[in-house]
Amino acid sequence: MNLGAGQVGLLAGWGIFSTLRVYDGVMFAWERHWDRMKRDAARMRVPFPATSEELLHDLNRLIEANQAWNSTLRVVVIRNQGGLYTGPGQTRDYDCVAFTVDSVAWPATMKLGMIPNGRYAASEFAGTKYTSWSENLMRYERAHEQGLDEVILFNERSEVCECTSANVFSVHGRKVSTPPLSSGCLPGVTRAVLLEEVALPDVEIRERVLLKADLESADEIFITSTTREVLPVTFIEGLRGAAFMRGGHAVCAQLHAAFRVQVEIYVRAHRLNISTV
Repeated sequence: MNLGAGQVGLLAGWGIFSTLRVYDGVMFAWERHWDRMKRDAARMRVPFPATSEELLHDLNRLIEANQAWNSTLRVVVIRNQGGLYTGPGQTRDYDCVAFTVDSVAWPATMKLGMIPNGRYAASEFAGTKYTSWSENLMRYERAHEQGLDEVILFNERSEVCECTSANVFSVHGRKVSTPPLSSGCLPGVTRAVLLEEVALPDVEIRERVLLKADLESADEIFITSTTREVLPVTFIEGLRGAAFMRGGHAVCAQLHAAFRVQVEIYVRAHRLNISTV
């Protein structure tokens, strides 16, 4: 496959993508990633494979070829035609680009900043994971220059939305809350697993509108993503004296352990179904 500047998706960021974790050769929660990509492709008018089987087979071949048994995998579907500046000779409606990288060694805890009006919840494309990602990359890069690990983005209603590439959770006692999709946040796969599959005694995990005051009063705050899994937050720039900054993150640790159980169950169930080259 040859990629060229004449592919409109490369020039305009017209495509969709997902990032998956590979555990012991198995892409965790493949079905959830596929469903989200398919939905996002329809929303963005990006041509997309009709069924998951062929793409799944190709990605498993990539994992085997790269010996990437425990890694991070990025898959991108790029639209090739449309708009005013499509180059000549484009015969394919779309291309899939995929690669694997070593998993990131994240810090044990996260330090965050805050950005007002960082998401527009009323946008018809809110919650869509498309390849025009430069705003997120710029904010992430700037956060690191400032000695932070990530930033919390608020929406136009001053509600907590998400980080540039992670979902946000707060803990008050044994009640765990994360912003609803109406906040404009991405429907993260790890977020969904916690909401729909993880169950702990006396712990309620729910969607709830969160404001800055809820962060200030939280006993714990943590973020989730495919690559980070579940990581506690011990500092948010602009907040002073909040309980979560004193280092307690017992509920977060319990949820991370429960999430890893779900990973192990999934990997065990799917390991024998991996296609071989």
